[in-house]
Amino acid sequence: MTAITHIGMTVSNLGAAINWYKEALGFRIIAGPFDMKTEEGDMTRDLQGNEVKHIRNVHMSASNQVGIELFEFVIPETKGETDRKPWEPGIFHLCVVAEGGDVHGMAKKIEKTGGKIISKIWTLDKEKAYYLVYCQDPFGNIIEVYSHSTEQIYANR
Repeated sequence: MTAITHIGMTVSNLGAAINWYKEALGFRIIAGPFDMKTEEGDMTRDLQGNEVKHIRNVHMSASNQVGIELFEFVIPETKGETDRKPWEPGIFHLCVVAEGGDVHGMAKKIEKTGGKIISKIWTLDKEKAYYLVYCQDPFGNIIEVYSHSTEQIYANR
């Protein structure tokens, strides 16, 4: 492996999710949004399952060129928000780095734009001012906010 390029996430309203990820976290659209009706034997059904007849999706990128791919399933319909628990198998959060290390400011921005702050702000290293907080997007996905990159925080500990 040479890099992680993106993470795919399901949302219940693609238009609202695009706006939220742009406004709250600064992602930008790099491809789409796409509206696709699937056919038997096509790539989407092979990847997503035969039940999938119609999806909408978009590719977005952060300033470091790591992306998210947001999916809204039309048939079968995506409803509500995720209720996956952290201890259940699967990816349970997306971690982003706050601009200028301002974890508190980013958490407040997430809250102001319709998300939630779901934990305290935790100090990982007071001397180096490393912090984190868990938030949630309006669709139930957990967003972890770091003050610094994973490598800065955990390398050479």
